[in-house]
Amino acid sequence: MIALKEGDKAPAFSGNDQDGKKIALADYIGKKVVLYFYPEDDTPTCTVQACNLRDNYALLKKNGFVVVGVSPDDEKKHKKFEAKFGLPFTLIADPKHAIIDKYGVWGEKKLYGREYMGIHRTTFLLDEKGIIRKIFLRPKNKQHAEEIIKVWKEIQST
Repeated sequence: MIALKEGDKAPAFSGNDQDGKKIALADYIGKKVVLYFYPEDDTPTCTVQACNLRDNYALLKKNGFVVVGVSPDDEKKHKKFEAKFGLPFTLIADPKHAIIDKYGVWGEKKLYGREYMGIHRTTFLLDEKGIIRKIFLRPKNKQHAEEIIKVWKEIQST
C-alpha cells in the first residue's frame, strides 16, 4: 500500500503517453501537478472521474495545474479513451506497473466479496518543486476537480 506521505518528494518516473511520447515527472518541475491513478480506461467510475477533470480543465489550468492520469492500460487503449471523451490531458500507460508500484497504489481490493489485485484510485497533488502536498485516497469522482481546488486553496492559506 501507499508508503508515501504528504511532504515527501514525489518519486521520479517516466512512461509513454497516449501518443507514444515519453513523459517524465521532471517535465513538470515548476508546475503544480494533479497526478491521478485509476484502474481502467472506459469503465463507469473511471470515466466519471476523467470527465469531471475534463469538464473543469480550464479551472484547473487557471489555478496552475497540469493533469496527468496513470493506469495499467496500454497507449492504444489510452488513445481510444482520450478520443472517445475528448480528454485534454496526458494519460500515461503503465502496463508493467513501474510508476504504479513506486506510488504504492497497487494492492488487494474487494468487490462483492471477491478479492483481487488492482489499483486503488488515488490522486497526488504535487507542488512546483515536486513535493506531495495532498493525497486523495478516495477521490470524489463526480466532484474531483472541485475538491482539488478547495484543498489547494486551504493549503495555500496555511
